[in-house]
Amino acid sequence: MSTAPVLTTDLATAYRELSDLRAGVLDGDWVALRRLVDGQRPATRTEMIVYAGSLPPTAALARRQVEADPADGLAAALLGKCLIVKAWEVRTGYRAQYVSQDQFREFHRILRGAEQMLIDAAAYQPGDPAIWYCRLLTARGLELGQAEARRRYDRLAEGDPHHLPGQLQYLQQICPKWGGSYHGMHSFAWDAMLAAPEGAAQGSLVAQAHYEHLTELAGTERADYRKDLRVREELREAAARSVLHPAFGTEHGWVDAVSRFALIYSVLGAHALAAPYFAAVGNLVSESVWGYFDDPVKEFDDFRRKAMAKGDWR
Repeated sequence: MSTAPVLTTDLATAYRELSDLRAGVLDGDWVALRRLVDGQRPATRTEMIVYAGSLPPTAALARRQVEADPADGLAAALLGKCLIVKAWEVRTGYRAQYVSQDQFREFHRILRGAEQMLIDAAAYQPGDPAIWYCRLLTARGLELGQAEARRRYDRLAEGDPHHLPGQLQYLQQICPKWGGSYHGMHSFAWDAMLAAPEGAAQGSLVAQAHYEHLTELAGTERADYRKDLRVREELREAAARSVLHPAFGTEHGWVDAVSRFALIYSVLGAHALAAPYFAAVGNLVSESVWGYFDDPVKEFDDFRRKAMAKGDWR
């Protein structure tokens, strides 16, 4: 009797380039790392920088390269992401009222250091989307406001108009919890989807926007949102144009895009509709999607079981 594959958060099992990237970081091989990362399309390059930023040896490797060559955009983006990761580890993901003043001071100190280094990097490499991606993160953490965040997103989009990692970060910025609005958030997601080619992953922005909206609601408002047929229709159209479109492929980012639909249908209580998306991602648990929960693997597994039962999947 066969058993289901063990759930894993290691997306290097889905993307060979991440295994190679991890090996390059662990070996301290800057030449191999540059060849691998700078050879990717802009969005994949940024995603690889994000992944490397979570690996402990990356910071020292990137810092040495920035000190040797301040104009090295890859090194600056890598170091920037490492510092941002470190800052948020200090702050934690809790709401502001649960974060101490000492945590906030250290959080802002680290982010200000990252911001200054990234300002210099952007002067050297103004067309590098990964640098502007990092500067979207520092702008949000330092609370520089909506106008400055929009300026940075526009600079990123000049280099790559369909840069999904940057679009996801800007979507966060314009959520109500960061000073935006529901209307602006949904409009941005929908417009970005329509602007991208059919079969691109931008439809998952629509799923993410609905997740952000739903999780801000409570009581009857939340119950009404879960039953709203207009929400279901928008999600159906977004999926048809993106992750269910014949042109949708398995390039870097596909796991996250599909997982966003599994997540939103799950929290809406539409478990049968979530089933095909769980089937598509198999045992791959994306922490960037399921990391909203304290135990991403457990929540993924619980929701998947419900989806497969309701959807009558074997």
